[in-house]
Formats: sequence, C-alpha cells, structure tokens
Amino acid sequence: MNFELTEEQKMIREMCRRFAENEIKPVAARLDETKAHPAQLCQKMGELGLMGIAIPEQYGGAAMDYISYVLAVSEISKACASTGVIMSVNNSLYCFPVHTFGTHEQKLKYLTPVASGKAVGCYALTEAGAGSDPASMRTTAEPDGDGWVINGEKKFITSGNVADYCVVAAVTDKKKGYKGISSLIVDLKNTPGFSVGRVEDKMGIKASGTAELVFNDARVPKENLLGERGSGLRQMLTTLDAGRLGIGAQALGIGRAVLEEALDYATVREQFGKPISSFQAIQWKLADMATELDAAELLLLRAAWLQDHGKPFEKASAMAKMYASDIAMRAAVEGVQILGGYGYCKDFPMERHMRDAKICQIYEGTNEIMRLVIASNLLKQKRV
Repeated sequence: MNFELTEEQKMIREMCRRFAENEIKPVAARLDETKAHPAQLCQKMGELGLMGIAIPEQYGGAAMDYISYVLAVSEISKACASTGVIMSVNNSLYCFPVHTFGTHEQKLKYLTPVASGKAVGCYALTEAGAGSDPASMRTTAEPDGDGWVINGEKKFITSGNVADYCVVAAVTDKKKGYKGISSLIVDLKNTPGFSVGRVEDKMGIKASGTAELVFNDARVPKENLLGERGSGLRQMLTTLDAGRLGIGAQALGIGRAVLEEALDYATVREQFGKPISSFQAIQWKLADMATELDAAELLLLRAAWLQDHGKPFEKASAMAKMYASDIAMRAAVEGVQILGGYGYCKDFPMERHMRDAKICQIYEGTNEIMRLVIASNLLKQKRV
C-alpha cells in the first residue's frame, strides 16, 4: 500500500496552494461580502487547467487524475469555499457527464470551452418538489420536429446565474417514471424561452451564485440529447458519485482553514498569563480536528483512486462526502469556540468558514441520503 503522491500530484497541490494563498485568500472576505462571482479567478483557474482537470487535452482539459482533482479543490476551498464549489461544479457536474456520455461532436462544441475555463457550466437537477427524490421531477422535454421543447423550473442551481452551458435533467416520457428521465445540453446564452429566475440570498458560499432556471417553451436542437433517451437517471447517479468527491474536497479545505486559523489564534491568545494553546481543553479540540481531517482526506483519496482505476466508487464517494462534510462542520463549531467572541465576528474568517461548512452537509445529496447510499451498498454486498 503506497500513500505517497506522485511528483505530478505534488506539483498540482503546490501550484494550487500558492495560487490560493497569493490570489484567492486576500480577496475571499470581499467576495463573501459583495456576493460577487469571482470571474477573474475562474479565468485564471482555467489557464492553470483547473476547470477541466480530468478532461482530455483534445477537449480543453488538463488530462490529470481524480486524486489531483481532490487535492486541487481542497486547496482552492481552503482559501475560498465559494470559488472552490464553482470549480467543483464545473468539473464534476458539467464536464464529467458531457465527457462521459456525450458524442465527439457534443464534446467539441459544449465541453471544450468549459473545460478550458473560457465558459462556465452548471447542472440542473433539483426542483421545488424534487431534490432527494428525482422521480418527482416535473420539468419536461417534448420532442418537436428537429428539436426538444423544455418547460419547467429548476431550483438551487450552482453557477446558474452566470453559466454559459447547462446539463438539464427533464422528463421525456411521463409514462415511464424514473425511466423516462433524460439529460439535455442547453446553451443558456442562446436559447429563447430560457431565463434566470431568483438568485438565492444564502447563509454561506455567497460568491457562488445559486439560481432558479426557468424554461418556458425553450427549444434546443435534437442533437443536444445527452446519451440515450431515458438514461437520465443512470447518468445522474453516476454524475453525483463523481460530484461528491468535489464537495468532500471542498469540505476538507474548509476544515483545513479552520484548523490553521485555530492553531494560529491559540498560540497568541493569552489567558491567565499564558497562551490558551497550553490548556488541555484547547489542545484536545485541536487534536480531534487534525485527526478527523486526516481521516476525511484518506477517505477522499481512496474514492478518487477507485474512480481513477475504473472501480466502483459509489459507496466510497458517499462515505467520503458524508464524513468530510460532518467533520468540517464540527471543526468549524470548535474553531469558533476556540476564538470565542472573535470567532463570532466578521473581523475574523472563522465565522465565514462556519457559514460555508454547513452547505456541504446538504448539497450533492444530503448526508441523510449519503447514509442511505452507504447502507444500500452494504446490504447489496451482504445479499451477494
């Protein structure tokens, strides 16, 4: 068993660490306060190959592996969780399904600009009545001549307010239930009948837009169907497995930022004539944080390794996402506690980390759903 990263993986991690420390971290608080989409940072990340990390070079990507992807998202998210999730969704929820299920022509037209960072992608699954239960989806796509006509509304779509392209899940055959769901690629900037609805005012990840997408007789070309008609649910589940690596890595990055700032504060803050880091109560909090974050990283790297080697990784990615996000939230709560009153004030980044961490337990499948996925896999193995 080899726990050593390759030289290329070490270089990617170090590159992302320098970029995050020098260019993202200094503006993270301002991005959070102004809720501004970090367009310039996304462009620079595209130039560094971070917006299509595992996509082949012929389609604009960097042709790296998923271990590199986990390392990169973690480092970016450590500086700014909003920037991290934009990067994650671009890679996992848009580039992954288009590359995995798309035709060569679709990849050239709709994948290359997004993987290269020249355009932004998003993924539209969730609706007001269909989140954890995609079979309740009401958005429809009806065949009409040489195209599809989409009607419906999607909720809570990351980057939906700024995205150029979107993979949209819609019902193409109402009689077949979940077997009647398909995926379509939509050019959001050039599709009549599409509009951006409400942009949510959120607790955290404020620089990442979370929008409602409205389709009112929106027509897309027939060739924009992704894969076979009726294969949308299978594509969706595979895509979400990949996406959970990104969210787990985002959570890990937040947790790492919490630990680093808690350590810095604890060594300079004095009470009763000595640094609070000398008190056992504080030391135990720091020790628990460090141990749990290392465990989360190992779960993530294992899931990424399985994906890189073409092995089943559904259970592993669910475990990694669930554990990393729970640990990030726990670390953030303890981080605020260590800083005391300062942890509750916006003068310090700690309160932002706490706000950002919470969403990691919710999106890409709630942690309750993650436990169902894990249990389902365990019981399936037992029956075999």
